[in-house]
Amino acid sequence: MNLSFFDQFMSPCLMGIPLILLSMLFPTLLLPSLNNRWLPNRLSTLQLSLLLTITKQLMAPLNKKGHKSAMILTSLMAMLLMVNLLGLLPYTFTPTTQLSMNMALAFPLSLATLLTGLRHQPTTSLGHLLPEGTPTPLIPALILIESTSLLIRPLALGIRLTANLTAGHLLIQLISTATMTLLPLLPTVSLLTATVLLLLTILEVAVAMIQAYVFVLLLSLYLQENI
Repeated sequence: MNLSFFDQFMSPCLMGIPLILLSMLFPTLLLPSLNNRWLPNRLSTLQLSLLLTITKQLMAPLNKKGHKSAMILTSLMAMLLMVNLLGLLPYTFTPTTQLSMNMALAFPLSLATLLTGLRHQPTTSLGHLLPEGTPTPLIPALILIESTSLLIRPLALGIRLTANLTAGHLLIQLISTATMTLLPLLPTVSLLTATVLLLLTILEVAVAMIQAYVFVLLLSLYLQENI
C-alpha cells in the first residue's frame, strides 16, 4: 500500500477508537500526586521549578488583574509543551498538527480576551478600532480593517502553530526517507544526511517548545490589551 507523506498527520485508531484521546491524557502526568510532603521526589521538584519559570515568564507582561488567568495560561502552556514534544517520538501522533484542534484552542481563548475587555472597559476596547485623529472619510475603512484584524488573530494563532509543526515533521520524514534510501547505495552521503537529520531533530525540539511559548504569550498579550 502506498502511503503519502501526509498520512503521518492522520489520527491512528485502535479497534476503531482514535488514539488522539489517549495522547491528550498525557499532560495529566504533570499533576502532582497526593502526598504529605510538599516535594515528594526530585521529579516533582523539577516539575514545580519548570512551572514556576513558565508562570513568571507569562505573567511578566500582565498587570495584577491579569494574574487571575495564571492558572489557565500555565496549564495551556504545559499541555502544548508536552503534546508537541511527545509528537517527536517515533510512532506517535501530534494532535497540534491538526488545524481543527488549534482553532478549537485559539478561537474560544481569543474571544474570551475580547469579551473581557468589552465587559470591564468597553470604551477603551472599542477605541482600539479607531485611532485618535483619524480623518473623517477614513473612519469606516479603518473600523473595517481593525475589526478584520481582530477576527484574524485567532486564525493566525492556529495556523502559525499548525504550519510550523507540520513543516518540521515533513522535513524530518523527507530526510529520514532519503537516509534510508541512500544507505545501500551511497553510505557516505547517507551518513551526511543522517547528521543533518540529527541536527534537524534538535531544531524541532526547540521549535516545539518555542511555538508552545509563543502561542500562550500572544494570548497573554491580547489579554493585557483588554484589561
